[in-house]
Amino acid sequence: MKKHDFLSQFHVSPPMIASQDFPLRETGRAAAVLVPLLNYTDGLRVLFTQRASHLTHHPGQVSFPGGKVERHDRNLTETALREAWEEVGLPREQCQIVGSLPPHHTLTGFHITAVVAIVEPAFSLNIDPNEVHDTFEVPLSFLLNPDNHLIESVQRGNLAHPVHFILWQERMIWGATAALISQLASIFHDTRQPAS
Repeated sequence: MKKHDFLSQFHVSPPMIASQDFPLRETGRAAAVLVPLLNYTDGLRVLFTQRASHLTHHPGQVSFPGGKVERHDRNLTETALREAWEEVGLPREQCQIVGSLPPHHTLTGFHITAVVAIVEPAFSLNIDPNEVHDTFEVPLSFLLNPDNHLIESVQRGNLAHPVHFILWQERMIWGATAALISQLASIFHDTRQPAS
């Protein structure tokens, strides 16, 4: 999928349905991630990070660049851009912010906003090994295809909760990251219905 096609659909889509891994009693800790859509001539590709294995939270998991809101961040977009710069050296001037997804509530108590950006790939990654083990790219068209999405139900207490999975080559994208992709894919495919 190319930039023009993505933007044409993204900007005319009806309001998206908020999603959650787990119903939070409170708002949750605010966090933001950047969904970097790299603008190649043959189509958009999504940049992912694989978290460093020594991290306390979610070691080795696939994620988007992002993290908790800090006091000096003016807004959630600033948080996402700052984290992308700190984690992988993505310059904010390469990012065209096109919008955000509804907040996603996670089992770990976060209230995550995904900020979507078209990124011109004329830069070199500078990975912070304290946070990131590796990066990789996946064609957006693959991620938007609902046939590539799997949802399993996990029991927690008396309630069952959805866990999203997307397998790309040897990489497993799952949890909140896959749920955010599913949310984005809902713009292009009528695969999600409002909760009753």
